[in-house]
Amino acid sequence: MSIQLVYSKWEKTNVLLHSPALREYIPLTKLFSKENLQLMLDEYGMVYVKPVNGTFGKGVMRVEQLKPAAKGYKYQLNTTIRTFPTLELLHQSLVKKIKSRRYLVQRGIHLLRHKKRRFDIRVMVQRNENNHWEATGIIGRLAHPGKVVTNYHNGGTPMSFERLMSHHQSPTQKMIYAMRLKQISLDIAKELEKHYPGIKELGIDIAIDQQQRPWILEVNTKPDAFIFRKLEDKTMFRKIYKYAVSYGRYKKK
Repeated sequence: MSIQLVYSKWEKTNVLLHSPALREYIPLTKLFSKENLQLMLDEYGMVYVKPVNGTFGKGVMRVEQLKPAAKGYKYQLNTTIRTFPTLELLHQSLVKKIKSRRYLVQRGIHLLRHKKRRFDIRVMVQRNENNHWEATGIIGRLAHPGKVVTNYHNGGTPMSFERLMSHHQSPTQKMIYAMRLKQISLDIAKELEKHYPGIKELGIDIAIDQQQRPWILEVNTKPDAFIFRKLEDKTMFRKIYKYAVSYGRYKKK
């Protein structure tokens, strides 16, 4: 059974923007250019510059306009931070990193934190054995303290949603909020399948800002199921793996 994969973040974002219900959760995203970079830094102060096609957070840069008192700009790639007195010099440096690849500029979201480290949420949705979409897992991804991305393959730590949200919400609030994130993720799956009927699974990365508003950062058509095995409770992982075997992602052991 073939599984349809969609690599372009730009393509998936544009599909989701067709949905009025989902549009409000999508941070402003544009193709990388000097003009778009300047416009968005002036508007938001912080943006992420990321490859159109990319996995595991590779090549993602956090770019900031420094406070007026300091003036200038900075960006961080992995653990390297560089500062520039002008946008021109910032842009020249970014272009050297990007080379000929297509990149996006996305509004930066100031993430909630756990023990001073940023985190976001991954929701897994899959075709179940009745070929219906089901939200099968939700997990937090705690960023490496020295990096800008939360991905496990980039030093992030998988952690339960309940634990990461424990300082921000009551048990009842957490339960309701998790249901909300799962419903958004199911809506994403239903919207994307109109354009890509062969998709079988999605990993939806959701940022939660300081006001606890959710934002759709990215949608992956070949998500890593094994981060769920890092949780102490293996219940979610077992279901995810079972469904993945049923539609041919993994071979039954």
